[in-house]
Amino acid sequence: MKTIQTDNSKSSKSYKENLTLYDNAGLARLYNGYIEKFKKLESKKFKLDMSRGKPSPKQLDLSSELLNSDGDASNWISEDKTDCRNYGILDGLPEMKKFISECTGIDAECFIVGGNSSLSMMFDAISCFMIHGVGNNTPWIKQEKIKFLCPSPGYDRHFEMCEHFGIEMIPIEMTLDGPDMDMVEELVSKDSSIKGMWCVPKYSNPDGIVYSDDTVRRLASLKPAASDFRLFWDNAYFVHDLTDNPPKLLDIMSECERRGNEELPLLFFSTSKITLPGAGVAFLACKKGNYFQLRNNYSFKTVGFDKINQLRHLKFLKNRSELKKHMAKHREIIKPKFDTIIEALKDEFSSNPILTWTEPKGGYFISVNTAKGCAKRVVTLCKKLGLNLTSAGATYPYGKDPLDRNIRLAPTFPSTKELEAAMGIFSLTVKIAYIEKRLSLF
Repeated sequence: MKTIQTDNSKSSKSYKENLTLYDNAGLARLYNGYIEKFKKLESKKFKLDMSRGKPSPKQLDLSSELLNSDGDASNWISEDKTDCRNYGILDGLPEMKKFISECTGIDAECFIVGGNSSLSMMFDAISCFMIHGVGNNTPWIKQEKIKFLCPSPGYDRHFEMCEHFGIEMIPIEMTLDGPDMDMVEELVSKDSSIKGMWCVPKYSNPDGIVYSDDTVRRLASLKPAASDFRLFWDNAYFVHDLTDNPPKLLDIMSECERRGNEELPLLFFSTSKITLPGAGVAFLACKKGNYFQLRNNYSFKTVGFDKINQLRHLKFLKNRSELKKHMAKHREIIKPKFDTIIEALKDEFSSNPILTWTEPKGGYFISVNTAKGCAKRVVTLCKKLGLNLTSAGATYPYGKDPLDRNIRLAPTFPSTKELEAAMGIFSLTVKIAYIEKRLSLF
């Protein structure tokens, strides 16, 4: 990165750094100033990783009680007198099913209670369908081609899972109401090789969008050409609200049942960002054939998941009301961090339309869009200054953002002070990348 020779005799108007209004000479002068700031920041050896949406230590402290035990054996006896230290109860403690049923409104009998990871349960479901097929259908691996619809920007781990299984991904544009349903309905109704669709319906990763009632109803009304098509409904942020009056998500299970489509959805939940990631409890909810097939599939994998951890979580979270109180404590910690980022973006870019962003009402991310062709450069420049962001393109299938503009910001782990410094770096690199693009410097 070098400064640009400028003609100081040539005047250029000032537009309060609305870079879209500057001519090339004005941009060159601004660029030189930005490079000087960049060099000063480079010497400060800042270091911060914002590449993943991790709970902060203060959030983890909220659930430290889970790690305590008084050694009393009666603590590990369930309501039906099952000794949770021993084998058995493949699909989860009945009281754990009642708890998640109360929290989600879904019948307890629909749930399989798993280990610590809902992502693992998604992987297990795809593995099962690959090897054995969905119901009486031909195993996916024996079919010529398997495709999934992937609302984009979306969750990179979903896309990586598809790549692992050799599933072709079809990007679906996200709107403010969720995925573009005209596109979804047309593709699903005509192409029998489309077997699944990823959905993060509440506070989508990374945009923070909540699927509208109309979107949920249209998804529940799908008439797929493939009888073995399934919705993978990853409701990771179902209680992760940032406001007192959060938006409500329509129940896909009930909507599907009303339309005779009850086998369509597979719903996934977990306590990963509620209690302790890596030591939480995951849940899969589905109906009839799906339930019996997937439950039977688990019978070959395990004699039973960690019932002690299930019981531990029940004693800690107790019920829906206590869960709500617990999540309010999370909100007190993370909302100021979201506010820090949003305010920084407003201060720097409200009158400088080279960047747009979302203002989510919950979830774990803020999505920003740079000018076309600048996202990779911004991430690279940030890394040079010690700020590690999610790779540009990661929110799209195959890691390829066609416009090279989307970047996912993860506010939860750093401190507010760290975020303030990080946003100074981020804002500067966005401006540098924009000018470089305008002046064809990269």
